[in-house]
Amino acid sequence: MLKIIHMTVNGNDVEVAIDPRESLLDTLRGRLGLTSVKKGCEVGECGACTVLVDGEAIDSCIYLTVWAEGRRIMTVEGLKGPNGELSPIQKAFIEEAAVQCGFCTPGLIMSAVEIVGTGKRYNRDELRKLISGHLCRCTGYENILNAMERIVEETYKVVGES
Repeated sequence: MLKIIHMTVNGNDVEVAIDPRESLLDTLRGRLGLTSVKKGCEVGECGACTVLVDGEAIDSCIYLTVWAEGRRIMTVEGLKGPNGELSPIQKAFIEEAAVQCGFCTPGLIMSAVEIVGTGKRYNRDELRKLISGHLCRCTGYENILNAMERIVEETYKVVGES
């Protein structure tokens, strides 16, 4: 039996009929067509499916859609500017060559959004720990950490100046 769920996805109110056993990952990809949310391990170990739920990074593969009732969900598609421009975090990933095959990138970017949203300054070791739930087989993490350090520093400067 299908259940109707109401949530806000990337700033848009959404009403969707789902199977109560369905993961948020399957709803976002299969029903809403948001393909930045990647299906990797399906057990919450790789981070490829990371999205924000009310500003908190979660593994959408182990989060049931029914739990998203009334919540705000953000995926990478929700980061684009009004004219389709990339967010500063996405630009930092590109400029620091933190993208190779790209499979892990959306999840890492969503974690970076949460990290930047704290307004805190993190050092490299702290950032390494904060992204420890993400698996990347291409980059060796150094360029990812460079991008994250860069965007955290840039954001910290703006927050610190206000």
